[in-house]
Amino acid sequence: MKLVSIITVNFNQSYVTEALLQSIISTNSYDGIEVIIVDNGSKVNSVPEWEIKYPEFKFIRSEANLGFAGGNNLGIRAAKGDYLFLVNNDTEFTPGLVETLVSVLDENPKVGVVSPKIRYFDEPGMLQYMGYTAMNYFTASNSCIGQFETDRGQYDDLTGPTGYAHGAAMMIKKECIEKAGLMSENFFLYYEELDWCDHIKKKGYQIWVVTNALIYHKESVSVGKASALKEFFMNRNRILFIRRNAPVIARFIFYIYFILLVTPRNVLKYMKDGHSDFIKWLLKAIWWNITQNKNSTKLGYPINKL
Repeated sequence: MKLVSIITVNFNQSYVTEALLQSIISTNSYDGIEVIIVDNGSKVNSVPEWEIKYPEFKFIRSEANLGFAGGNNLGIRAAKGDYLFLVNNDTEFTPGLVETLVSVLDENPKVGVVSPKIRYFDEPGMLQYMGYTAMNYFTASNSCIGQFETDRGQYDDLTGPTGYAHGAAMMIKKECIEKAGLMSENFFLYYEELDWCDHIKKKGYQIWVVTNALIYHKESVSVGKASALKEFFMNRNRILFIRRNAPVIARFIFYIYFILLVTPRNVLKYMKDGHSDFIKWLLKAIWWNITQNKNSTKLGYPINKL
């Protein structure tokens, strides 16, 4: 039996994280697991309380917010598993989830990463993820298959290769990490799992969606539906992703596309939605990519606002 390390990162959402832990306890029937919770610099340190309440789990406290990639990497370094199951703290497990994903990795040597079907927690019949289409590097865009559709089983035959895993729930073979490396921490938030998947695919592995495994996701609990933080990192990292992964010609075309089409469109949308304050963060996202190396660890966003 393969050992599976379940890793999740908490940031100022102790109640949400505890709901995840309770769902693991109540639904999991796979014996070979370890559960690692990384507290990513939360204002209130819940680790001492959790260590008493959940002695069977492992807790790691970072005094600083290391971002999505950094927090997960901290857990990965401590993990002993053959397979590592990275899940957002705002997810909840369902019966058979771990076993189903493990069986796919066991039976397919070329598969390095798998994600389950994801439904919205607040709308339990609605799909969020049934795989991704391939990336269009000229526009840095792709599509999430099935999103916002009622799950009637219409995508249940899609188990197999997909464009990308979903960052809310992805199980990865340890050997993939040994070959492709950890997630790039300079993304901090958003796009890091897409970048990681591209690097893993370049090492010869496939990314799969497994449609008979299910997890529920409470979307945007930590960041919120709309925020300056989200707008800055979504725009900054969209450009950064292309800088790190696209061919030269595609990069050049993307830059023109982003400046002439995406930027004016976003500015108009911000003004229409009453978020004109987001405009400066869009411009800061562009400026960061002009002035920073693609491997720069400088955030470009004030740490006291995180």
